[in-house]
Amino acid sequence: MARNIFKGLGIALVTPFTADGQVDYKSLKRLLEYQIDNGADFLCILATTGETPCLTQQEKDNITQLVKDVNHGRLPILKGCGGNNTAAIVEELKNSDWTGIDGILSVCPYYNKPSQEGLYQHFKAIAEASPLPVVLYNVPGRTGINLKPETTVRLANDCENIVAIKEASGSLEQVDEIIKNKPKRFDVISGDDALTFSMVASGAAGVISVIGNALPKEFSRMIRLEFRGEYEPARKIHHAFTELYSLLFVDGNPAGVKALLHEMGFIENQLRLPLVPTKVSTLQKMAEILKDLRI
Repeated sequence: MARNIFKGLGIALVTPFTADGQVDYKSLKRLLEYQIDNGADFLCILATTGETPCLTQQEKDNITQLVKDVNHGRLPILKGCGGNNTAAIVEELKNSDWTGIDGILSVCPYYNKPSQEGLYQHFKAIAEASPLPVVLYNVPGRTGINLKPETTVRLANDCENIVAIKEASGSLEQVDEIIKNKPKRFDVISGDDALTFSMVASGAAGVISVIGNALPKEFSRMIRLEFRGEYEPARKIHHAFTELYSLLFVDGNPAGVKALLHEMGFIENQLRLPLVPTKVSTLQKMAEILKDLRI
């Protein structure tokens, strides 16, 4: 029976672009080495923060290969594979080369708003087709549909290779209900940096993090302190990031974290339309916080 290996700090990897809008593979390689060397426990590629809807298939393939080459087996890799056409996802799962990938992250179907039974059947079909463990991704703010706790638990019980859920509903009550009723082998992973401290304290296995792109050492330390039951020093780290959590998302994701990474000298502050860079005033506030944190 499959078990979840995606624990601790997962990085929701950005896709850097050059000033002329091309994928910046050189900066991506540098960023990966920085994250691996500074506390990341696993990598999550080609999902929301990676601006995946705006990438060509060739770019997705190139990014996947670069991540595998740079990582060289050091950390588990979770790769996005989801959408709102069940048959197309099943076809992709059956026909793609998953060598070097350790799991699939599959988002709730967006736009067509299925019922809970439709969501169950969608993910059941994905689980049956997937050659790798599946992590569900619930983010109703983006998809327009909430995967309810009872449906999550039903999937966890019925599908052996559904091993976890990235929970980004923003509801700690929903998280608690899943953790209370889930099978032991199934994990909840935070999909919201600002709620990670509370979710880990409630029993979550870690986070797929946006802020971890820029501050992996600090954020992974908070999680590891919690795992050891050292909540007071972990809480201090959490509180030090409180304003930064808000600034990272006030102008949309990944605009905030890309601005932060640009301020730190890692990447160009470039996104692909329809996304645009964060406001100058937001960037200035983040720069001040970095000075206060001595980063």
